[in-house]
Amino acid sequence: MTDAPRITLRPATRADFGLIRRWLGRPDIQEWWGPVSATEAEVNMALASDHAICRVIEADGEPVGYAHAVDATLWGDNLPEDLEPGTWDLDLFVAAEEHRGKGVGQVALAMLRDEVFATTLAVAVCVFPSVKNERAVRAYEKAGFRWQRVWHDPQMGPSWFMVSKRNESGAKGSGS
Repeated sequence: MTDAPRITLRPATRADFGLIRRWLGRPDIQEWWGPVSATEAEVNMALASDHAICRVIEADGEPVGYAHAVDATLWGDNLPEDLEPGTWDLDLFVAAEEHRGKGVGQVALAMLRDEVFATTLAVAVCVFPSVKNERAVRAYEKAGFRWQRVWHDPQMGPSWFMVSKRNESGAKGSGS
């Protein structure tokens, strides 16, 4: 039995965009992140924003995926009306197939959520997985996200609107 890889999140920079762009162009990534033109724009906005945390997910020092947390107000009016002000939107993917289904995404998600709560005044974090992506929904549930309702995402169609609140997450630095 092999040891689980050491998962880290390192800051993503403009120099990483070529790798991230290649990942975004893959059909398996598009299936749960959406069309390339929209996702490239999203990553570019996040990389350029002071109100985003962009990370490359690494397993034993090798890049295996991408994650970002964005102050949801950056997305403008294209969000559920009942999204609480001060909520940050989290998105991530594990591109390396050999690291999928082994908890890498769940660890990266918890690390990113904890970083948001430790470094911002966010009241909550949210995710919008497609209703078709049951594996992601189960991982979000295990990480403390709770279903709010189904929301129609303009890019992905029916999606779960899931939230993890600061005082309910158990995150380090979350205060009370």
